[in-house]
Amino acid sequence: MKQKIRLFVILCTVIFSLAWSAAGVLAASDGKVLRLALTMDPNALEPAMADERNAAIVSWCLYDSLVAIDDDSRVIPALAESWTINPEGTVFTFKLRKGVTFHNGEPFNADDVLFTWNRGKRENIKYKDRFNLVKNVEKLDEYTVRMSTENSSPLLLRFMAEHWAMLPAKLMKKTGEDKFLAAPVGTGPFKFVKWSKGDRIEFEANKNYWKKGFPKAEKVIFRPIPESSTRVAAIQAGEVDLVTRLSAEEVAGLKGDANVRVVSYPVDRVYYIAFNNMTSGKGLPTEDPRVRQAMNYAVDVQSMLDALFNGKGRPSTGFVTPGNLGFDKAIKPFGYNPAKAKALLKEAGYPDGFKIGFACPSGAYTNFQQVCEAIQGYWAEMGIIAELQVMESGKYWDLEAKKELPPLFGDSWSETIGEAMSRLQGALGGNSAAYSTWWDEKIGAMLDQIKGTVDEEKRAELYITLQHYMQENPPFVYLYEPVTYEVVSSRVTDYKPRASEQYYLFETHIK
Repeated sequence: MKQKIRLFVILCTVIFSLAWSAAGVLAASDGKVLRLALTMDPNALEPAMADERNAAIVSWCLYDSLVAIDDDSRVIPALAESWTINPEGTVFTFKLRKGVTFHNGEPFNADDVLFTWNRGKRENIKYKDRFNLVKNVEKLDEYTVRMSTENSSPLLLRFMAEHWAMLPAKLMKKTGEDKFLAAPVGTGPFKFVKWSKGDRIEFEANKNYWKKGFPKAEKVIFRPIPESSTRVAAIQAGEVDLVTRLSAEEVAGLKGDANVRVVSYPVDRVYYIAFNNMTSGKGLPTEDPRVRQAMNYAVDVQSMLDALFNGKGRPSTGFVTPGNLGFDKAIKPFGYNPAKAKALLKEAGYPDGFKIGFACPSGAYTNFQQVCEAIQGYWAEMGIIAELQVMESGKYWDLEAKKELPPLFGDSWSETIGEAMSRLQGALGGNSAAYSTWWDEKIGAMLDQIKGTVDEEKRAELYITLQHYMQENPPFVYLYEPVTYEVVSSRVTDYKPRASEQYYLFETHIK
């Protein structure tokens, strides 16, 4: 009963937070200008460094990779017109697209592929693991490259589509890293104009884009607007054309507005609480799998979905979701079972609970602060005193990247490659892209086996084995997979929402 009361109070707080201040409104634009509201300023304008969705959306306006992933999760040609792979999955030969130029007019060729690979392996690159899969790159001719891997790498092309943005070798060598990243140049559908941090990012159409007839928009403007109520007010006033990551309550008043349309759909994103054990020192209660199980059983995820998300979304069963290869529908959510949680805590030696640090970002995710506060309350009923710190999202991601957050922290992870590997590697410890410092050698060995298995059916079976192990030894408190709400201006056509939340804006048309 106490939980129902607490969730009702939280829900009321969400509803009343929709009052909007007119400060910082966006100037309306004429012509074919697409205006998007971001939840925060990107941390980078480069896919190899983009560690959250805002940065990825913005970055891929500027660049192309050798391959891309379509709406059906198939790998398709991009800057590589075709490729061959040997039976062992260790040699990849790419035929590059001719006649492609970078935004500064320089031609794209094999030298740029070699340069991109060599740079991507550097220690300071966030996703260097994706580049280090390749052990050697050979330039066979100006438009042919051959890549070799040490082991079978069936996911290499998918990782390429996510992080291998092709960079201009001559320009970067001439200008240097810092100057280039201040005004980046790619082969993508839009060209960089300016970035006023905290205010806006402006791109203009690449008139020489290799995909003929694209992009449709003449200009794209991104505006960081952390508060969801302010984003809603901005699109109501006609000051932006697309607003994402909203709740059912926040869009309820817009459904009769002829100037906008509300779009809702399930996204391939898992929300969770991570365990930061290795950073925080030895002897933490969360090192015991029984404690981690108890913390899962202690949380009533369905009640949170009902109270905060209008009953939409599904309690998560793990990091392999229904749209991913190897999803096992036989695995069920932990479910709310306080008696079992108390029994497991007692068995683990914590009958009275314990104190532990807990962090949560504000603004970046729909109602996530309220989710964290509700979880804090559920755990308190088990005697677990989670000392919650709510942080501005920019500061939060910075501390997360440095692995300096408390032993417990809230986060979410989407998937863009059609398999759960990117999400698993990003959320778990043990690699350069990871945010949590929790690690399990057995999980690491399973991930390596999956990454090296070429046969898709066998890979699916390995994912199922991994899911069962991660239920017995949960590296997270699994929360939910949401239904997201977006509001799109009536000016916008050909906008395609994607379960991955990765938007490719070259197709989007402005009336």
